[in-house]
Amino acid sequence: MPGLPERVITASNRENPADKVLRELIKAEPDIQPADARGVARTVFNYFRWRGWLDLSAPLNLQLRKARELGENFAEKPESFSDASLIERVAPDWLRAELEINPAWSRAIQNEPRLWLRAKPGQGKSLVEKLGAAKLEKTLLPDAVHYKGEEDLFKRDEFHAGEFEIQDIASQAVAWLCAPQPGETWWDACAGEGGKTLHLSALMQNKGLIWSSDRAEWRLKNLKRRAARAQVFNFRTATWDGGPKLPTKTRFDGILVDAPCSGVGTWQRNPHARWTANLQDVRELAALQRQLLAHAAPALKPGGKLIYSVCTLTRSETQAVVSEFTARFGTEFEPVNLAGISAHPSLAPAPVVTIWPQDLGGNGMFIAGWQRKKT
Repeated sequence: MPGLPERVITASNRENPADKVLRELIKAEPDIQPADARGVARTVFNYFRWRGWLDLSAPLNLQLRKARELGENFAEKPESFSDASLIERVAPDWLRAELEINPAWSRAIQNEPRLWLRAKPGQGKSLVEKLGAAKLEKTLLPDAVHYKGEEDLFKRDEFHAGEFEIQDIASQAVAWLCAPQPGETWWDACAGEGGKTLHLSALMQNKGLIWSSDRAEWRLKNLKRRAARAQVFNFRTATWDGGPKLPTKTRFDGILVDAPCSGVGTWQRNPHARWTANLQDVRELAALQRQLLAHAAPALKPGGKLIYSVCTLTRSETQAVVSEFTARFGTEFEPVNLAGISAHPSLAPAPVVTIWPQDLGGNGMFIAGWQRKKT
């Protein structure tokens, strides 16, 4: 719709992310058609994706036109963009202190993101046949489906029947690497609205027990609604602020700390965040991540697994957190190989797995694992 992309961009800032502003403004336009809404979203995200190439002093309509041209040119002839130009402009300068900005990553985050679905175990082929315009990526993850259509999936009967979840493939990889077993007891310590809780339950065949906690009660309410639709019943919820007082006295076979992070791994899908995050955010979040691990770890049984994951790639929130935890708790915990998933090298068994956007065609993700020593 004319003028709506400009309104979204103008209203977007650090406190009001573009995706939130976009949802609110589109909701306020009751007559907007789904195709038009998708067009507005593409225009907005394309603008932030190519912001580093734009003259920000020019009128916004001219910036939008230039961004559209850049996006179209990159889609048709990516080789016409030099590695040097991409490395220089794709992200803010502060990131260089935390991440090597290389050509492969720079090109990956300039592509429009893929839409990933997670089918129920063993139902991926059936789901692809029902949806059409989709492909089962079984060589990457058993239940990962790449959807290429334009339909509003939230209106599909299969969605309401709980046959699939909309979940990025890197996020799907986390639960697979946890390798929970039916009958075990797990804690999804930073569950949010429950995407990984639902996946853990699916892998556990809805058996055993999952405690799901978050600091925000409203997220847990959304988790319960999602779980009801997905027919997930083996979970309990409790608020947890990340402090030393844990939400339960239960001792766990496995704990997943999918911690709050700077989200650098999502910059392909969420390009506005490139221009609002900063180095101070990274440092503060790294301190929070270390705290969450330290407070959650004592709840493990001897022999239990502690899994740490973040959808970021900065050194301070990944390797530095792992090194600090290992140095502090090395007498009680030892690195453990995460479960391998496929022949893909980024998912080979290892104590630390880094998934780059160019690896699987989704978000960037960092996962590390420890086991509590039995003696």
